[in-house]
Amino acid sequence: MSDINEMLIDSTKKIMRDFSTKETIVETENGIWPKDLWQIIEESGLTTVAISEENGGTGGTFGDAISMLRVIGKFAAPIPLPETLLANWLLADIGLRASIKPLTLSSIDEKDNFTFTEVEGGWSLTGASNYIPWARFVEGIVIIGTSEKETLITVVDPALCQIKPGTNLGGESRDFVEIQDQFIKKVEVIAVTEAVLMSNYYKGTIIKTALMAGSLERLLELTAAYTKERSQFGRPIHRFQAIQNHLAVLSGEATAAKIAADNLIEAVDTNSYETQAMITKIVVGEAASKSVPIAHQVLGAIGFTDEHVLQFTTRRLWAWRDEYGTESEWAEQLGAQVINNGPEEFWPFITALD
Repeated sequence: MSDINEMLIDSTKKIMRDFSTKETIVETENGIWPKDLWQIIEESGLTTVAISEENGGTGGTFGDAISMLRVIGKFAAPIPLPETLLANWLLADIGLRASIKPLTLSSIDEKDNFTFTEVEGGWSLTGASNYIPWARFVEGIVIIGTSEKETLITVVDPALCQIKPGTNLGGESRDFVEIQDQFIKKVEVIAVTEAVLMSNYYKGTIIKTALMAGSLERLLELTAAYTKERSQFGRPIHRFQAIQNHLAVLSGEATAAKIAADNLIEAVDTNSYETQAMITKIVVGEAASKSVPIAHQVLGAIGFTDEHVLQFTTRRLWAWRDEYGTESEWAEQLGAQVINNGPEEFWPFITALD
């Protein structure tokens, strides 16, 4: 780990402890924009990590960004930083400057939902999506759509869209967005290749794995702390063998997720991350499936209440598990890749993995 990486992690942790509080999370889930939290994120340059200074970024590597996002996930930060980074990375890939302001983007899976029709002097954009993160709060929505000939990208002002608020299971903004015959200047629309889009989709998957790995770390901390505080039959419940077994499973799953995320960071920095991204999403998805029920079983009813912070973590784990591919979907794709490579490539494939 580089000195820059360590400083970035330490700075992010300090910001999260001070600003990503329970009160802030609750207010955001109730529709109030976390102004103070986002302002310090902007001022710290965290919205443009892994983008060169020439493109308006603050520099650093993708590995640095993923390390930072693990901290964001651990603290359940209620901000569109992951989406802003992903949107900025896509803009940088097509030669546009990054923005420090909050951004989001439509899904590559829904590119056929938005249609660009060529008109005099530009394009007419029409379409809708049921699930655009943080659309009601951001200052720009990167729309991916299709024309008769190619796939195109533009950045749309949310004020020009019809937006109906929605949420995912984690309480994060996932909004319905509709655009009707919106004129876009020709210079504001850029063609994009399928390779660039798929690269961005894998980066989105990587972001979710980083958030989940951080959440699993938090899950273990909260559960372990509760078992030391809660007493039954005259002694803390962490002394009971059944609870110790639960904690051992949680520790194993959190560690597996951390190791997978660490390997992914190394793979990202070597620009060879597609297979490792699939594997890591599978690992953290399975870890979430096992860990969330155990944590709630150990804490009992209190873990489900608004008063306890555990539910912020577990609800987000369930939500992020389904975004950018579930572990089942990625396992199927990974299996197909192994089969297509043929039997002679199976062992080299296994031994090449970290």
